[in-house]
Amino acid sequence: MQTAESGTVYLTGAGPGDPDLLTVRARDLLATADVILHDGLVVDEILELASPTALVESVAKRAGVKTITQEQIVERMIREAREGQSVVRLKVGDPMLFGRGAEEITALSAAGIPFEIVPGVTAALAAAAALACPLTSREASSAVVMLSGHRSEEGRSLVVPGGFAEATLAIYMPGSDYAALARDLAEHGIPDGTACAVVSQCSLPGQQLIRLTVGELPTHSALPAPALVLVGKVLDS
Repeated sequence: MQTAESGTVYLTGAGPGDPDLLTVRARDLLATADVILHDGLVVDEILELASPTALVESVAKRAGVKTITQEQIVERMIREAREGQSVVRLKVGDPMLFGRGAEEITALSAAGIPFEIVPGVTAALAAAAALACPLTSREASSAVVMLSGHRSEEGRSLVVPGGFAEATLAIYMPGSDYAALARDLAEHGIPDGTACAVVSQCSLPGQQLIRLTVGELPTHSALPAPALVLVGKVLDS
């Protein structure tokens, strides 16, 4: 077992939810860290792997309700590390994908705090496994594009990079307005008949899967968060 070191911050991926999908490194760190600062979507079964003596605290920031700011989270990590504590910043999925990892790396580097990045299984990979569907295929798609569907208060729309309309799209945080998502996809040249799937609470006991087309998205009620939408010809197989 590789134990967590004093004064070090570990930006750690908790994976899609199922504790069995944690990396061995993540389990070792949870078992030995002094402080664990976790996302709100990290399930209790994972938090129960923490050392009995660890301080385990949620630093959840949900849409519309921010009990703690990103700046305060970073300040907390730096303070705990400077006091000699080993700190796990536990994020759902992978810490380097839609997880504010760049900001935390910048802040930790500027403060001179040692840190390590521990990858996790991201939702797109777990969703593909749940659907028994590849993300790439020689016949259907040679590229995967990971996008954030989160809409800001200003109503920011989904942005699909040019030239990737034929790729497999993995849309994180799609929100509950599937009609708006379908309109965004149509505006980027993705036909209504394109196959897609919504995977909710992937790898957890409450997992739900629906297969449909982009044109059918507005007819379906939103599945519970966390959810991910996959779009592309690979889903036709």
